[in-house]
Amino acid sequence: MQTANTSPVTVDFMRRFTASEQFDKVFREGMGLVEETADYLDGPGRKDARLLDRHGAVAYAAESMRLTTRLMQLASWLLLQRAIGAGEMNPEEVQHERRRITLGEIGHGNPVSGAEQLPTALLDIIDRSLSLHQRILKFDAMLGLQARSENTGNLSPVSSQIDRIAAAFGNRS
Repeated sequence: MQTANTSPVTVDFMRRFTASEQFDKVFREGMGLVEETADYLDGPGRKDARLLDRHGAVAYAAESMRLTTRLMQLASWLLLQRAIGAGEMNPEEVQHERRRITLGEIGHGNPVSGAEQLPTALLDIIDRSLSLHQRILKFDAMLGLQARSENTGNLSPVSSQIDRIAAAFGNRS
């Protein structure tokens, strides 16, 4: 879609996304969950872990490791998106950092013997981290489609629709 001056309307989805209330909410939630997890594992979690038998202690160690790995990857993704949206990184830095983040392999792991003993507080944090992980996977997929369409010079159907809406409202951002 083109405007009256015949230049194509381009919508910078990344900047809009990272400046949105939705991204801000997810960012705050993710960083808050990282902090809450650290507080739990360094405080009440240590006491909870001492109450477990050998199988429960192994399950606690395995699940807390999965949890911290998941949260560090999610936090890295959130911080990267914020930096990209703010224009703080060049394309080479972005690609380098994207290769270091692995979102797909940090979901549910295989069941561990003794998992039925895990403290409720830990299970709650794990569930919330998995929920956040699923939302971030969806955002990452959307942003990946945007980036691929920009790299190939082709507009994705979503980009095309966003451009049409922006043009209809006279938005030239």
